[in-house]
Amino acid sequence: MKKYILSLAVVSLFYTNSNACAWSDPDYEYFNLFTQSIIKDKSYLPFLHTYSSRFFGDYNPSMIPDDNIETWKKYFNNQLNYAETQSLVYKVSMNDLNALKNGTPSNPLLQKLGTGFYSKYKEGIDYLIEAKYLEPFMSINYVESENSFYYNRDENRKNATSLDNNKTIAALTSLYNAARNPEIKQRYGYQLVRLNHYTRDYDAALQAFKTYVEPIKLKGTVYYMALDQLAGAQRGLEMNGDANWNFFQVFMNSKSRKESAFISMKLSDTASFSNIMKRANTNEEKNMAYFLLGYEDFNNPIPIMEKMFDINPDSEILKVMAVRSINELERSYLPTYYYTSDAYGRVSVYRGNTENNTSKEATSDKKTTEVKEVKEEKVSLWQKIVRFFKNLFGGSTSAPSGDGSKASQSDDELLNNPNRIPFYTTGYGGYEDNTKDYRDDLEKFTSKAKEKSKDEYWQIADAYLKFLKKDYKESTEILNNIKTTNPEYLEEIKRMKVLNDIVSQPKVDAAFEDHLMKDYAEYFVEKEVKKDTANVNSDYDYYGTAPSTADFLKDVMANRYFLQGEDGKSFLMNNKLSDLQYNPNSSLVKSVEEFYRKPNKTQFEQQIIAKNMDSVGNVDAFFNTIYGDRAVRLADFEKAKSYYEKVQKFGGIPRENYDWTEKDGQKITQKQYASSEYNGFNNIPGLVFGHNVWESYQSPDAESMKSEGYTEFPFIKDNMNKLELTDVLIQLKKIGNGKDEKAARANQLIGNLLYNTSILGYYRHVFVMDIDNSNGGKYYFWNNDKGNPYKYYYKNFLDTSYIEPDNFDLAINYYQKALKLSNNKEEKARILFQMASAEQGKYYQYEAKAPKDFDYSDPKWSEKEDARQKEMDNLKNQKYRTYFAQLKAQYSDAETTKSLMGSCSYFSYFMR
Repeated sequence: MKKYILSLAVVSLFYTNSNACAWSDPDYEYFNLFTQSIIKDKSYLPFLHTYSSRFFGDYNPSMIPDDNIETWKKYFNNQLNYAETQSLVYKVSMNDLNALKNGTPSNPLLQKLGTGFYSKYKEGIDYLIEAKYLEPFMSINYVESENSFYYNRDENRKNATSLDNNKTIAALTSLYNAARNPEIKQRYGYQLVRLNHYTRDYDAALQAFKTYVEPIKLKGTVYYMALDQLAGAQRGLEMNGDANWNFFQVFMNSKSRKESAFISMKLSDTASFSNIMKRANTNEEKNMAYFLLGYEDFNNPIPIMEKMFDINPDSEILKVMAVRSINELERSYLPTYYYTSDAYGRVSVYRGNTENNTSKEATSDKKTTEVKEVKEEKVSLWQKIVRFFKNLFGGSTSAPSGDGSKASQSDDELLNNPNRIPFYTTGYGGYEDNTKDYRDDLEKFTSKAKEKSKDEYWQIADAYLKFLKKDYKESTEILNNIKTTNPEYLEEIKRMKVLNDIVSQPKVDAAFEDHLMKDYAEYFVEKEVKKDTANVNSDYDYYGTAPSTADFLKDVMANRYFLQGEDGKSFLMNNKLSDLQYNPNSSLVKSVEEFYRKPNKTQFEQQIIAKNMDSVGNVDAFFNTIYGDRAVRLADFEKAKSYYEKVQKFGGIPRENYDWTEKDGQKITQKQYASSEYNGFNNIPGLVFGHNVWESYQSPDAESMKSEGYTEFPFIKDNMNKLELTDVLIQLKKIGNGKDEKAARANQLIGNLLYNTSILGYYRHVFVMDIDNSNGGKYYFWNNDKGNPYKYYYKNFLDTSYIEPDNFDLAINYYQKALKLSNNKEEKARILFQMASAEQGKYYQYEAKAPKDFDYSDPKWSEKEDARQKEMDNLKNQKYRTYFAQLKAQYSDAETTKSLMGSCSYFSYFMR
């Protein structure tokens, strides 16, 4: 007997949309501004547009009424409400009903109905007693075949074959004959069809339908319940065409069985909907068949919608097709993240983790390999999913100017046309380059439909399509003219008016911010979410929070501020102040600080923007640490000291610990630094002035680094904070102005510190607001080779690494002074090696910026990349091996040189 286990690979075939992140949910990747569920016939809610699952599920199941309950409610002359009827039919036990029959009800609901209820509805209650007796057995017996998938079924579970078949059929037949109410009689017929279906006596099921169901001449809920069972039996007899047609009738005529009927149609006939169309006779059947065809093959539904419109312009399922079309279009225009790729195929995306503990290679030779492998890894991953990015605003994608102003972009187009929102011009779902044509066709159809249909839905849809076209004035005029009392329509109209108002605003000033707080605060003031304290994981959502209208408006505001040059406000619309630690570039930090110190903030600025500044304990210390760090990297030690002197009570770079246990799930806590631990300001070891013995970032510093010896500089401590460190550097700089060996040593130590805290050094984390030297985005050369990568807003800040690049010439200049002043051969060899290492950094920076006239999509990419790499290697040897060549020519016999050849494989190769 063959058994198969469904693999994840097989399961993945159900989801056809590729995505940048395997864990992402495609329904969370755009802003669902047009609410699909405003359709009036809620029975079609499962068939709204979704990529996340087989059926749309973003609604309360109670929104779809149960046909069976509604029929029973009518049978009981509406004496019970819907919930009470549901309880009576599905929840009240058989024993409780028997107690009611005997005049001794104990169930509260039955007591409320009174003993006279049974005598009034005797046939119905007796049927429910029989149905509740049968229900535990009403499932088909599982028969395993050699081609069955592995199925862990409870073998002791009851099924229809557990009953005495002859006795049960005889009892149901007797009850059928005794019943006088046609509906109750038909219900017994339904049970007979179901029993024979579930015992796999398919022929008997067909006969039971003809004998006990059809003659009643009722085509209501019970009839279609029985027809559903008949179709199942027909499928068992491989009468697939008839089975499919009957499932189609169930789909068309029931409210709560549409999902199951749809699945059954798919299982019955691979050409299911095409064959249904051939059998459709009435306009209603043709209309429904067109709907199912369009639903299954959603490449371009408008031709199908035209046919449906010709049949019935007021059709509810036509609105379902329209809302699905609008949703598909939305995904093209309203992504929650934007993707950009450069010549290497690298992509910036708002997802991921800024910290990666991947170990670094142990030699200088491997550093080139590391950079190259990073590029190739990104290319191969993203090439499969990259969506070609066109300008969100219709203009240039050139980088913003360095002073924070965006005026350099495409002849001021963004500023001259500020009423733009971040809409994509490409899409999912097969439209991509034809999105505009599709939008225009949909708009024409909607305009036509609103003229013929009496439903205000089409006017709302038309207004929304005008919104997508950025015709906010026309959209608002349409909305203002809609007359409706439908509460869902009214809510959608209200939201769309808000959208039109905000996105059409050419500039955000204090007056407009006051307007937002006065009229639209609900979209910007975050509501407090109560957490379940008994469950540590209660507020944890694997995908995060689904995007909302409020999220969209937040992005619009962030973009407006960005275009206006107010980078600090733009940043804080999407990020916390503490996020600056991951990409502490100076101009952005300065803009955020300016907003922080801005007096007389508007209410919007105080409540909406400034609230994101509370993630840092001591804000002044945070800013001054960033400024001081940058000054050190620029070798301006006096300026750095002036900033560090203002750092008081620094609690450490704000980080969070993420702990997971089987018992408690994920627990997030604020990181608490040990008294001896480096926290971004304190506990910098004196080895920061040393040199690396071997290049291993994951090894302890005592293993990777070696001291130069500091006896002649007693002010260098084994442990320092940044203020003390800059004081040391200032003293060394002063000593370095001398002409002796001590001056040479002082300059060498400064050069060491600048190199050791560069992107190549063991202490590379010290002056870029990091807490250790583990690998991550900020340590890739190509992440800061293009200048500031943020072009529209800072929403993807945590995933697009950028800090100002190192200036290796600063270290080399100090080494030059040391080399000139030193008379010690061994020291000169050491200094030259350090200079050569810094020179490699200059090469890596050049390589990252070097132009490339081909990309990964080029069929000759591999061949061209190899040729380019050969060219780069030649250039490296010609222009970036100056100090290695000098070391080889003048100091190859030095003990220091021999020692370096033993510990550095690349240097050993070069010296041959």
